[in-house]
Amino acid sequence: MSQEVQAPATRAWVLHPNIRQDKGSHSPGETLAEAVALARALPDLKVVGSDIVTLARPRPGTLFGSGKMHELGETFADNKVELVLIDGPLTPVQQRNLEKAWNVKILDRTGLILEIFSDRAQTREGVLQVELAALSYQRTRLVRAWTHLERQRGGLGFVGGPGETQIEADRRAIDDALARIRRQLAKVAKTRALHRAARQKVPFPVVALVGYTNAGKSTLFNRLTGAEVMVKDMLFATLDPTMRLLALPDGEEVILSDTVGFISDLPTELVAAFRATLEEVLDADLIVHVRDISHPETEAQASDVRGILISLGVRENVPTIEVWNKIDRLSPQEAAAVRAQASRSDDVVALSALSGDGVEALLQAIEHRVRVPEHETELELSFAQGRERAWLFDQRVVQSEHQTEHGFALKLRWTARQQKEFESL
Repeated sequence: MSQEVQAPATRAWVLHPNIRQDKGSHSPGETLAEAVALARALPDLKVVGSDIVTLARPRPGTLFGSGKMHELGETFADNKVELVLIDGPLTPVQQRNLEKAWNVKILDRTGLILEIFSDRAQTREGVLQVELAALSYQRTRLVRAWTHLERQRGGLGFVGGPGETQIEADRRAIDDALARIRRQLAKVAKTRALHRAARQKVPFPVVALVGYTNAGKSTLFNRLTGAEVMVKDMLFATLDPTMRLLALPDGEEVILSDTVGFISDLPTELVAAFRATLEEVLDADLIVHVRDISHPETEAQASDVRGILISLGVRENVPTIEVWNKIDRLSPQEAAAVRAQASRSDDVVALSALSGDGVEALLQAIEHRVRVPEHETELELSFAQGRERAWLFDQRVVQSEHQTEHGFALKLRWTARQQKEFESL
């Protein structure tokens, strides 16, 4: 019986270029730690080292100066490094020159995140969105990034010009593929719109879990719903939104949506590509912002999440609850202080999704926010309106009913949304 031989993991080194003129809200050390965590999210990579490289200004051709280039090259050779991950954007020329100088494969931050997204995407839409983002990214790499793209292809000269360059042919092939994927995505989006319309007919409010990647959203989602969404201490463990019905303490039900984690400096190609994946957030009646309160840069992470929500076009009037998660990782004194601070606001709940401590308080807070005002109405239906009458009883809005000469007189207690849906029947 033959055993499958597993290929050895690729030896990788992570570099974070700390450019002095770019003063971000995250410290270089924490940013490097996040980049290493990103790299470790890919199962076939083995991170053998990492460095912060401080630069006064980036070199247009190589990013790094010649002395630093030589020093790093020796480090990579000594450690048998096969892949270098640059935690930042690289131009195609920089990528080509670094690969040539160090004799390793180079991947920038966008390329790495695309690899992770490709590895994680589960649903048809998720896979298509990854393909779209990857092709858009690849198209920008066709500006003489590799020498094989500089050769000429065929051409007998009959139609003018020396023939089509490989770059042009590759670009046209990518454009064709992009058009095909956009057509497929349009069909998927239409299906999603139908599903969303069907959900809107059922008067369940939508509660969207959002947060920085690895904040514990999926652990909380599983704790609340009993679902089995993949939970790993890993960046981008969840890519595709998962939705479940959640019963609140008073018996009301809401749809809970777990979404892809946000991250600082998310490449623009990915924000655009995953906008559709985050449509549930745009339609949410309540946003639950899950924070890893034990993380040293929790404030900066929260700021990144709020910025992305604004860029996505989330309405300002959507109520939000902040969940300060992972209090189990704090010392008893720190946890007590966090709980005391959270208790001063109606919009903050401190909890541990892992242990369940504080989850009941969150359910009560959700219940309080999504409770929709109801009003009473008297309505008369004819005997022929059996379907409408059945709908009202299904919605449990009938307070009383008596038969009249022409049909039924009903006293209803319902929400404005339910009334609007009834009127569209």
